[in-house]
Amino acid sequence: MSEFDIVAMGGTFDIIHKGHLRLLSEAFSISSKVIIGLTSDELAEKRGKTLLNNYEKRFETLLNTIKRNFPRNTFQISKLDNDFGPAVLEENVQALVVSDETGNQGEILNRLRAEKNLSPVKIVIVPMVLAQDGNRISTTRIKNSEIDTEGNLSSID
Repeated sequence: MSEFDIVAMGGTFDIIHKGHLRLLSEAFSISSKVIIGLTSDELAEKRGKTLLNNYEKRFETLLNTIKRNFPRNTFQISKLDNDFGPAVLEENVQALVVSDETGNQGEILNRLRAEKNLSPVKIVIVPMVLAQDGNRISTTRIKNSEIDTEGNLSSID
């Protein structure tokens, strides 16, 4: 029996790395259904992100990653055109899974839910995964060839 019926989480998932897998793993371990908000290309651009992959490619990669790593779990991937997507409107969402980098989003989400007379969600904060050098794993660091998707330092010849 899962702790929650439905939890929500979100991300850009441009290059899926060990940190993303930890977030997904936590979400699937506490809930029987996970709603994953996948940032639209427009929202990513508005946030100043430079994407390597467009929405369709990121969707396909995320879908395949979930099927490969979490094959017996129920999930839904929704396009995120704003900060919260279905987590604001979905009455049955009981928790929001976030990294400690984005933990403040939970407070904002619960204010928006209160305005819509929806019950607050529990905020589940998942610690950032650290790379070999003790700094956090991030897509930016991977794009800059500092580390790989596992957090190993890139060898410079």
